Amino acid sequence: MIYLDNAATTMRKPEAVIRAVTDALCTMGNAGRGGHDASLGASRIIYDTRERLAHLFHAESPKQIVFTMNSTESLNIAIKGILQAGDHVITTALEHNSVLRPLYEMEEKGAELTILPSDRQGRINYADFEKNIKKNTKAIICTHGSNLTGNLVDIKRVGEITKKYGILFVVDASQTAGVFPIDVQEMYVDILCFTGHKGLLGPQGTGGMYVREGVAMKPLLSGGSGVQTYSKTHPAQMPTALEAGTLNAHGLAGLRAAVGYLQEVGLDAIRKKEQELMWHFYEEVTKIPGVTVYGDFSQEERCAIVTLNIGDYDSAEVSDALAMHYGISTRPGAHCAPLMHQALGTVEQGAVRFSFSHFNTIEEVDTAIAAIRELAEPEDMEE
Repeated sequence: MIYLDNAATTMRKPEAVIRAVTDALCTMGNAGRGGHDASLGASRIIYDTRERLAHLFHAESPKQIVFTMNSTESLNIAIKGILQAGDHVITTALEHNSVLRPLYEMEEKGAELTILPSDRQGRINYADFEKNIKKNTKAIICTHGSNLTGNLVDIKRVGEITKKYGILFVVDASQTAGVFPIDVQEMYVDILCFTGHKGLLGPQGTGGMYVREGVAMKPLLSGGSGVQTYSKTHPAQMPTALEAGTLNAHGLAGLRAAVGYLQEVGLDAIRKKEQELMWHFYEEVTKIPGVTVYGDFSQEERCAIVTLNIGDYDSAEVSDALAMHYGISTRPGAHCAPLMHQALGTVEQGAVRFSFSHFNTIEEVDTAIAAIRELAEPEDMEE
């Protein structure tokens, strides 16, 4: 199988990640729930994972790194933890449903929501952020990279706006963490939400959030914490304040190893390889008659994503043909990004997303190009 669905999850993981999870399953107890070696060992691994992520994102302290099961949980904690009735929040049409659906819920509870539009290439107008700020604006929430088009958002530019007006800045880094450098302090990010199973190359069921010191947020869950057992309320100290119950320590052991791999290989080297594959694919498929590619490719720096359609064929039909006849895995449909598909005019047809990993090879990409070329021949799709 040629796996080109890395924006959904990176299937190929570093060997160190697999070993770390296996070792953890054999040796790890419950972190913070005992003084024996199995518990203490788990605590040390979890703390070291916080330290590595704090270093990766340039956080002030490891205690500002909170663990969750994925970006969706992180975004729900952030959105429902900072917004209340009467607050105004700004987001964009680029967003994933992990941002949109919690925001719609808060809108039903009395929050005010402004969604900035995008053009037909999936670009936003940065001036729109400042134009829509009101006296009751609490936060700007936006993605760092579109999971549909691969377009990047200049989060430092948006962060400067939030800093100027004294409002919170929440960033969805699902598609960029582990590939693009992120400095939360330099970019004025108050809350960074990330998942472990994509660019960070960790196991599914891992993720987290960075929360700037001093940002007040009510927890989504409360319960066991291993400390302050006799208190009727959940502990207020970070990171325990936003972590209730037993963490996925086995998965976090894998995430720890994954971040170690990223630091060893280097984000620049990983991003360079992914983008070389993406640009080669883009340049060749755009030469094929009948192929439409979506997104803004005028910027050299972008996520390693190319989303396309062949004529008016349904995207699921194309993706199925790629899988069945060529062994190529892609993602068709709506990609949990409804407003972007509305902007692109692909609501009915959907689109086929190719997303690349540095583990992919140029030979695999060439095979995918040849497959698109063959499928673009009318008689091939009709068969």
